[in-house]
Parts: sequence; structure tokens; C-alpha cells
Amino acid sequence: MTDAEKKLWSCLRDNQLGVKFRRQFPIGRHVLDFYCHEAKLNVEVDGAGHYNDEGTRNDEERDSDLEQQGIKVLRYSNSEVMEQTDALADDILEQVRARIRDKGGS
Repeated sequence: MTDAEKKLWSCLRDNQLGVKFRRQFPIGRHVLDFYCHEAKLNVEVDGAGHYNDEGTRNDEERDSDLEQQGIKVLRYSNSEVMEQTDALADDILEQVRARIRDKGGS
């Protein structure tokens, strides 16, 4: 794991947000950085390789594939994770709650 992934994992592991996240979780041909099955939420931490034409194209295809499976994808850059960890954890928690609430109402 990168330093940014380690930092975010320290916020997500051990049910700290009230749900279980798994790291490096395989789904089909993809390996997700952090995945919450209960909320069908994938959190990706992106390094520099994601911010070029090929990386962007690959991410768009991957995200589309996952979204077709009902999985919401959140993407954060390494620098966002390192500089705004608490705000990102709050955002992830909001997304988890909304996804579980919406799922329960369906």
C-alpha cells in the first residue's frame, strides 16, 4: 500500500465507520482499493498514473463496469488523502449512510 492508502485504511479498518471495508478486494477483473459490500461502495486512492489520458480512460471504463454492477465509485488523489483525511472520512461516511438508507428503502 502507498502512504496515502495506509492513511485512509487507518480510518476505514475495524468497522470505524460502522461498516466493514475490505482492502484490495477482487470483483471480476478488478481489484478495488477499499470496498464496502453492505453499501456497495468502492473507494479508490489515485496516484500520478491515473492523471494522464490512458489512466483517465482506464478509470472511466473501470468505473462504468463497476457502476453497471451497482457499485458506486469514489476517487480521491493521494494528496487529498494526505492533506484532508478527516474530511474524506466524513464524505465516505455520508456516502455509506446514503447508500445503505437508499438500499433499505428500495
